[in-house]
Amino acid sequence: MQFTHEHREIQKTLKRFIDEEINPHVDEWEAAEIFPAHEVFKKMGRLGLLGLCKPEEYGGAGLDYSYSLAMAETLGHIHCGGVPMAIGVQTDMCTPALARYGSDELRREFLAPAIAGDMVGCIGVSEPAAGSDVSGIKSVARKDGDDYVITGQKMWITNSLQADWMCMLVNTGEGPVHKNKSLVMVPMRENGKLRPGIEVAQKIRKIGMHSSDTGLIYFDEVRVPQRYRIGAEGQGFIYQMQQFQEERLWCAASTLESLTNCIQWTIAYAQDRKLFGATLADQQWVQFKLAELKTEVEALRALTYRACDLYVNGQDVLELASMAKLKAGRLNREVPDTCLQFWGGMGFTLENKVSRMYRDGRLASIGGGADEVMLGILAKLMGIAKRAP
Repeated sequence: MQFTHEHREIQKTLKRFIDEEINPHVDEWEAAEIFPAHEVFKKMGRLGLLGLCKPEEYGGAGLDYSYSLAMAETLGHIHCGGVPMAIGVQTDMCTPALARYGSDELRREFLAPAIAGDMVGCIGVSEPAAGSDVSGIKSVARKDGDDYVITGQKMWITNSLQADWMCMLVNTGEGPVHKNKSLVMVPMRENGKLRPGIEVAQKIRKIGMHSSDTGLIYFDEVRVPQRYRIGAEGQGFIYQMQQFQEERLWCAASTLESLTNCIQWTIAYAQDRKLFGATLADQQWVQFKLAELKTEVEALRALTYRACDLYVNGQDVLELASMAKLKAGRLNREVPDTCLQFWGGMGFTLENKVSRMYRDGRLASIGGGADEVMLGILAKLMGIAKRAP
């Protein structure tokens, strides 16, 4: 995959926006443990950055997925992990199924405002007892006339403390666990306040990703029209698995620039840090280790670009997306950890950019499917593990 002039112009626009509107505020947002999503998303919407791959009739640019990947990579220029993740939820996690399978009415009511930055969305899959095992969710939507009445809980939900709507995976039938689920658009707020029956039970504090708000949300007899269902009833698990492919590619792409920056920051520090009559960068072990890390990042880049290229050309990239997600999670742990060691005591300070990456990057091996889930998928695709019936 090769970035064109158009890809580079989008990246240039986004990088300028990050330098002017995001990075100057990151420390403040990290301390507050939340960032103003509506304000930031509205500014991004005006620049056309929230719907690069979405249909033009709903305000999107109608471009192929390679442009979304180019944007994800550039989000690594942000000096924290929480804000890029929140943006990625809006662009590549809670909207793909809506854009692909939602009715025209649904897309006008929820997708168009999300692309414009007028609404903040979130994706409701994980629950207290069902994280990587999506088939184990317990939230239920029972039919009552023309409505669904939803009861359940959703946990670890990014953007949920500010979200206007949730794309929610719920059980809508009694059949097999892979065929009894639907994705339903659930409006979260009316006139700026949570709708009756929806409760933010807890703001979840995390060891990293501080600027991203994360919630445990309760739903108690929340009524939504059945026409708010995305696509066919009982197809929600399949739709969500398709959304996961884009989420996992996004996760891999979003690490590339931040990992590269981490290495470059460390090189600059090592060249300046004096010890034992030389610099830290003069130590052969430091040189070799940083060279090895950069090689690993470039290998991830090649894998991610290849997966994206095949995806744009209509191929199933479940295997490559799972590999890229797995490798990104592993490198998000290894690179900051190694670099932090080279920074010594400075690396153990809260304000250090490498230490922030160390904290934020740990999530990549958990969220969107843990490393072990990626390995399980790969083992099944390789024919060395049994597939679900």
